[in-house]
Amino acid sequence: MWLSCGCASKYVVSFSRRVFKSYFHVWGRWRCNVAALMPEAAGIEGVSGHSALQEFSVSNSGSFWAAAARQRLSWISPFHTARDCDLSRGEIKWFEGGKLNVSVNCLDRHVHACPERVALIWERDEPGSEVKITYRQLLEMTCRLGNLLRRRGVRKGDCVTIYMPPSPLAVASMLACARIGAAHNVVFAGFSADSLAERIRDAQSSTVITVNQGVRGGKVTELKKAVDTAVQSCPTVQQVLVAMRTDNPVAMTARDIVMEEEMLKEDLVCEPAAMDSEDVLFLLYTSGSTGKPKGLVHTQAGYLLYAALTHKYVFNYSDGDVFGCVADIGWITGHTYSVYGPLANGGTTVLFESTPIYPDPGRYWEMVQRLKINQFYGAPTAIRLLLKYGDQWVHKYDRSTLKTLGSVGEPINTEAWEWYHRVVGDGRCPVVDTWWQTETGGICITPRPSEPDAEIVPGMAMRPFFGIKPVLMDTKGKVLTSNDTSGALCIAQPWPGMARSIHNNHQRFIETYCQPYPGYFFTGDGAYRSKEGYYQITGRLDDVINVSGHRIGTAEIEDVVNQYSAVAESAIIGYPHNIKGQGVYAFVVLKKGVKVQEEELSRKLNNMVSKKIAKYACPDFIQTRSGKIMRRVLRKVVERDLDGLGDLSTLDDPAAVEEIIQGHRELCSKQL
Repeated sequence: MWLSCGCASKYVVSFSRRVFKSYFHVWGRWRCNVAALMPEAAGIEGVSGHSALQEFSVSNSGSFWAAAARQRLSWISPFHTARDCDLSRGEIKWFEGGKLNVSVNCLDRHVHACPERVALIWERDEPGSEVKITYRQLLEMTCRLGNLLRRRGVRKGDCVTIYMPPSPLAVASMLACARIGAAHNVVFAGFSADSLAERIRDAQSSTVITVNQGVRGGKVTELKKAVDTAVQSCPTVQQVLVAMRTDNPVAMTARDIVMEEEMLKEDLVCEPAAMDSEDVLFLLYTSGSTGKPKGLVHTQAGYLLYAALTHKYVFNYSDGDVFGCVADIGWITGHTYSVYGPLANGGTTVLFESTPIYPDPGRYWEMVQRLKINQFYGAPTAIRLLLKYGDQWVHKYDRSTLKTLGSVGEPINTEAWEWYHRVVGDGRCPVVDTWWQTETGGICITPRPSEPDAEIVPGMAMRPFFGIKPVLMDTKGKVLTSNDTSGALCIAQPWPGMARSIHNNHQRFIETYCQPYPGYFFTGDGAYRSKEGYYQITGRLDDVINVSGHRIGTAEIEDVVNQYSAVAESAIIGYPHNIKGQGVYAFVVLKKGVKVQEEELSRKLNNMVSKKIAKYACPDFIQTRSGKIMRRVLRKVVERDLDGLGDLSTLDDPAAVEEIIQGHRELCSKQL
């Protein structure tokens, strides 16, 4: 199952400067004929031009999304009600009455039209060893695995946990769940055994799918061993399906199944389940302001429609393009823009297993040249990292196939944006700085699509996608109507791709997203709206930090740090980091009478955080102090905003602040 199919795609096309000009020419057709560019809008009368369609999509959202759903998706039974939503109560339903199967939409209909088109290009960790999988092969793989899951007792409505790196079998596992009506819960393969166990328990999975070992950046990770450890505290787990990524044998128990061997026993045809539009497609856990990750619920039709349309129109994706999203499938970006969006559109999508600097900092651009990638979608953290290695690693490779560059996961700073545009894109590729979240399901604010001559401002997400109505709220909960202002970013009406609930805790969903500003969806982010009406994301408003595009709750890290026997109390603060966007700064109060060497404390706490959560959550700085934790003060010190400390006279010990400031300076000087 892991072998190359040995065939090259005849659908990969080269790109030239002439095509970039045609990008604007094609978008120009918005003015005269909306349906010529957006076939989904063909049934909408009296609308011409992007601005008019955008306005219609917001003011008549039910009609807009109904037309798109009928055109874009293949239905088993048609829906009777496009939209039935009440944000104030957290009730969101789209396309009620409709039945469909997501795997049929992603595979079968393309196999009928073009079975040998390449669906997946697996960019393995080993450079130059890519594997291409056609739509026919991916459907066969999915059907065999779907039949295996059914034979092993997985039923419609069950939730299967997937702990795998990006690979064809990981995608087939997701689609096999969708085919038989089971939900999937993909857990990032960099998470610890403890984090995996917590997610398995919350999802109540009886089946886990994993690999013997992972390979990333030339290093082998023991994923099967992590699963073995995790399931010891997961009484619901009855079986673990194990695929072989490497040739190295691993210990197998009575509950373990060699997946590829068992798949070969299964039939190539698997009857797809007819799923209601609002049946659960997947759970995906994300960090919140409390210590417990929340399992966001995404459903079938609305999510798939939104994934398909944003993929096509934000990136100007055309048939025959090769789409290179380098996100891991364990994150929402990998779900939407490595798997569901591209496959729903019959596209060719890259699964990237490695790192941006393995075996050298030219890895991305060598891959672009070799695979002839047309759209490249990555994180600002990686762009900032590669910028520091210099232009020569980019110029070494031919990037003429590129026509759109994308940024995701966190706001991109102007310097990184300009380098990305000028050096990577040769100044000819539009850069789409996309804002969205696990909660939104897909891109919500982005420079494209737009009118053909519309500007793109570096470092700004800028414009709402179709059907999205962003608003800014003041501290009193009132809508800010003027421009050149900042506030809490909310979305004024529901859209099909949004999450429906938090698994097993809908009240938490309501309290987190619907109650802060009743009648609006609260994103947790702050934003600035420019004089021109463009949006720029300014950062989180809650106790969540964004490390290399990965959200992590400060309380989640504090819970782990406080478990160390020497620690009485801790506070985790996010601080600006020139590579990762935000870093993790830990203030620790030791128990009275306890003395621990600085190096020993750092080693112990980082090992604990790595084991309990993941390596990316480990503190960059650990500062010990005595006395009470003062979060407001600590945050200002870490952010080096001493002028913002305000009146400290009310503190029990104002002199302690100077102690904190001096300790911060000393710690930073040691790290330089």
